[in-house]
Amino acid sequence: MRIEERAQAPEAGPRIEVYDFGRPATLAREHARSLEMAFETFARQWATQLTDKTRVRAQVGLEHVSLMTYGEYADSLPHTTTLVACALPDAEPSTVVQFPLTAALSWIIQMVGGRPVDAAEERPLTPIEQALIRHLMADALENLTSALGGLFPRGLAVSGIQYSPQFAQLASAGDPVIVARFSLRLAERSVPASIMLPAGPVLDRLSSASPEAPVQNAPGLIRRQIEDTPVELAVRLAAMPVHPADVLGLSVGDVLHLPHAADRPLDLVAGDVPVATAAVGTSGARLACVITSITSSPHADHPEELR
Repeated sequence: MRIEERAQAPEAGPRIEVYDFGRPATLAREHARSLEMAFETFARQWATQLTDKTRVRAQVGLEHVSLMTYGEYADSLPHTTTLVACALPDAEPSTVVQFPLTAALSWIIQMVGGRPVDAAEERPLTPIEQALIRHLMADALENLTSALGGLFPRGLAVSGIQYSPQFAQLASAGDPVIVARFSLRLAERSVPASIMLPAGPVLDRLSSASPEAPVQNAPGLIRRQIEDTPVELAVRLAAMPVHPADVLGLSVGDVLHLPHAADRPLDLVAGDVPVATAAVGTSGARLACVITSITSSPHADHPEELR
């Protein structure tokens, strides 16, 4: 057998992702539930509005609410879709209402008195069609800010309509955003839709409206969490430096002379940090260690430094 055939691809090591506390990866349970309730209220109001405007019974259901980056949101959308960019007064667009372009064309036909049809063509909207969509979205945005209550400022208005998520550039790719996914059903047709909000202002208002714990209790909570977190302890002999050649030359029966005196206690370590010294003992049929001294901590005389 050739060496190439015996060789195996090295196993991929564990992927380590650095957690950014300034940009949490998920929504807190309380925050997620508050947003779900607000978007469920909006879904009912949006369904009523679409039914009234298009004269076709509409149903809008909330699928889920998630926290992601703007780049991830843009990549999750179709290459061509309707992106209604929205902005607050005197501000850049930062909110998006998204739905399929074919759905927008069908709504326009029904709003001007046409029969319900499934538009198969995807094309940019004409100025008149854009005006109709802006009129349709104006009421939807008012319902959205009303449903969110104090979680989002009022005054949201349509600032433009775009069709390519990759070229919209309404935020930096790494900016955190809150995305609500919906299922829109008009007559017999069901299509996906979504709403994107900037995460910063919403999360700040959520934290102010329903803080999980008083800020002054944060140090105590952190200390309690650290104290309740399990750690592994080990007893360790004094280390002996060797050369790589010595390690590669080891064989069964070799004797290593450790620089650890027989009457010297062992080190009790947590990770690589010494916490105590111990002597070897027994507990029934098991080996045990008897603590002989506690290693002094640099914070032992100044506990206030840990607060």
